[in-house]
Amino acid sequence: MVEEVKNNLQELLSKVSGLYGVVITDRDGVHLLKVNSDKAPEHAMRPNFISTFGLAVDQGSKLGLGKTNTLICVYSQYQVIQMNKLPLIVTFIASDTCNTGHILAIEKQLDPIVSNLALAVAES
Repeated sequence: MVEEVKNNLQELLSKVSGLYGVVITDRDGVHLLKVNSDKAPEHAMRPNFISTFGLAVDQGSKLGLGKTNTLICVYSQYQVIQMNKLPLIVTFIASDTCNTGHILAIEKQLDPIVSNLALAVAES
């Protein structure tokens, strides 16, 4: 199952121009799956960076705006899009010129994959 999921994620990298990496982690930033190109910045895939999403989600919920589904951060050279798929987090690392809409559209394709991984995590 893991190799099949990695192949699907690798295919996504080739389809979306400027997408450098996809990382699926638990809430603490522990990697379950990681697929990336050579252009992906390693520091954006570190667990301590990815786990800050959980903190941002918690702070956002305190504002009374409801559940945070997606967080988009654009930096000078990269953008990081994180999707809340509790108990998992899906992180996309892309160039700053990558079409963010294309990445957001991938969510529906990833839902079955993430659901299966979430079940596997819940059982362990």
